[in-house]
Amino acid sequence: MRKAKPPVNTTPPTRWAILGCGRIAHKFAQDLLILPNAKLVAVASTDQTRANDFAASYPHPDGSLPKALGTYEGLLELADQIDVVYIATRHVYHRANTLLCLNGGLAVLCEKPFGMDIGEVNQMLDVAEARQTFLMEALWSRFMPTVRQAKTWLDDGAIGQVLTIRADFGFKADYDPGNRLFNKALGGGSLLDIGIYPLFISYLINGVPATVQAAATLAPTGADEQCGMVLTYPNGAMAILNSTLLAATENTALIYGTEGTIRIHSRFHESTAVTLEKPDQELQTITFDRQTHGYNYEAQHVMDCLNEGLTESPLWSHADSRNLMTLLDDVRRAAGIVYE
Repeated sequence: MRKAKPPVNTTPPTRWAILGCGRIAHKFAQDLLILPNAKLVAVASTDQTRANDFAASYPHPDGSLPKALGTYEGLLELADQIDVVYIATRHVYHRANTLLCLNGGLAVLCEKPFGMDIGEVNQMLDVAEARQTFLMEALWSRFMPTVRQAKTWLDDGAIGQVLTIRADFGFKADYDPGNRLFNKALGGGSLLDIGIYPLFISYLINGVPATVQAAATLAPTGADEQCGMVLTYPNGAMAILNSTLLAATENTALIYGTEGTIRIHSRFHESTAVTLEKPDQELQTITFDRQTHGYNYEAQHVMDCLNEGLTESPLWSHADSRNLMTLLDDVRRAAGIVYE
């Protein structure tokens, strides 16, 4: 008997462009390399030399290089050769960069936080929805297998009713008023940079809170060095969250329920292990080993959405991005964090 030949994948590769050539963009490009149906076709920077150096780092199997562009507008001239753009610039530029691509007919995956406030996010999403063009916030943690496993346990009632969420994210950064972390003109501060992750996990689990309390300590530049948050929910649950640039914290997420606990191990936003703890039962730890930074999960999800003809993600929707940005705005108001 002749063996059947394995099915041939006839889906054409998804053609990616990257706008912004910083550290995160390099990690994303490295992870694209392991996806068989992804192809990096162009990179864009405001510096031609930087674009050239970036493109030279990611040759195609045939030895050719992605096109290197010295302006972001150059992507629009290649619109018929690009399926989706990954925007990896700083927070304050997300709105302008996203609108440039959307108005040029290009689908967009834009880094978190989506914008500087809900007004910017609404503008971006309104344009995408009017044009029926795919747009998603690159909140990569939503697509991590550990987070998805935790969500499955929660949805299955594995720990009963959620009572308390504790999540933190902190690292020690040397103070430099010109550094993006402390420069308000560049969207600096712990909340927008890393506090978004504890807020995200609390939102994913319990949705929109009933009350938001927050406090922050500010650097001399006015950017928040650390931010503490307490959220309460209509069902009586609470979330106790914090972010800091002053100390290395545990960076874990603990979800306490009436019948057990779920622990997303450090660093929880990119963790490879998650544990279900129940009284009088052995710990159940599931590990998802990977050889990548973890951006491949969200990239694959975007490609799946595009192949299905979707204009937004079913796992991280436009409504989710609106709700999370509104929550960030609420925390800023409560903590006295102000941007011009």
